[in-house]
Amino acid sequence: MLRKPSALLAASALLLLGTATQAAAGNPPPAAASAACTYTPAVPADNFKGIPVFDPVKAAKPYSATLRTGQGPITFRALTDKAPCTTYSFKFLAQRDYFDHSHCHRLTTARIYVLQCGDPTGTGSGGPGYSFPDENLTGAAYPAGTVAMANAGPNTNGSQFFFVWKDTKLSPAYTPFGKVTAGLDVLQKIAVGGEDDQNGPGDGFPTLPVNIKRVQIKSR
Repeated sequence: MLRKPSALLAASALLLLGTATQAAAGNPPPAAASAACTYTPAVPADNFKGIPVFDPVKAAKPYSATLRTGQGPITFRALTDKAPCTTYSFKFLAQRDYFDHSHCHRLTTARIYVLQCGDPTGTGSGGPGYSFPDENLTGAAYPAGTVAMANAGPNTNGSQFFFVWKDTKLSPAYTPFGKVTAGLDVLQKIAVGGEDDQNGPGDGFPTLPVNIKRVQIKSR
């Protein structure tokens, strides 16, 4: 998914992350080749916690993350071996309480099936003050339980991410960095609750509020 201010998340449909322009459904942004892990200052810088400095040794250490939400806990295994730049960033932010007291602002229930979170402003336009490259895109697929980065085009990852609650076909343009190990039922309960269609049919704010109380990181 993309941040609303930019472009796409789509297979047959478009999923924007923020609010404005869309990429044509038939012309998804090209998947970028893997690049060295560098965190580059970027705007916006909402709830700014600093900019991480990548440490490949620390980044390789496996961990799981549990989001304590008002609808129940959701736990995923971080793919530190496949997406170390992304998982290192997520851990950096989580350990600095970046996601605490935020909410998941977007639910899609038609053609693409995701719950989008990670924006402290709750608008779909927020970010942590830095961006970093895409990775783990070769052969990327998005079955139920996938955790992947939302973006506004190639190599524009920040803090926004999405959970796939039902098998979804997307272009391989969104870095998969986690796999849900507990709480898929929570995601499906949220999906059954529906959304308000504010972004179009099947795309809006979840009816059941998904407030993230805290994110707990556990070494594996």
